[in-house]
Amino acid sequence: MNAIELLLNRQSDPSLTMPAPNNDELHTILTAGMRIPDHGALKPFTISVYTDEGLSKLSRAFVKAMTLKKAEQAKIDKVAKMPFRAPMVVVVSTDYQPHEKVPEKEQLITAGCVVHAMQMAAFSLGYGAMWRTGDLAFNNDVKSSLNITLHNDIAGFLYIGTKAKDMPVKPERYFEDRVRIING
Repeated sequence: MNAIELLLNRQSDPSLTMPAPNNDELHTILTAGMRIPDHGALKPFTISVYTDEGLSKLSRAFVKAMTLKKAEQAKIDKVAKMPFRAPMVVVVSTDYQPHEKVPEKEQLITAGCVVHAMQMAAFSLGYGAMWRTGDLAFNNDVKSSLNITLHNDIAGFLYIGTKAKDMPVKPERYFEDRVRIING
């Protein structure tokens, strides 16, 4: 698959199972994440990879956050299962760096590009991947449990694994109503 085929055909896949990428494949995925645009070469992000017992740690962080929020038991039960949707979950958070020319907004975009590049790499290696955010990405108790300082943000949870089933190909999205071409 060439790069254009990858970009035109990739789609998120929520049905993921074992196996997860092996160490060499994970190395490739992480290396792809490091090739993103990064104004000032600040590396304003941190990547944490959760597998095996790490998924249980992630689950406990989610449960703790919802318990502290006094969520209903059904919600607590739901979040407890979330990390097990895939055999690997990669959490990308910001690590904001003070810089006069690179505002935090731009650094958050850089962290988002890390997630995107790793999702593309996983897809190119034949894996499925799903980039998720949601309430848990914006929850200070989750950040605290994952050793992410409250000043920083979670750019995403990237679920990676083997596709459990073939997904229907999503219809093409047309760009015409989203693009303006200005020639002067």
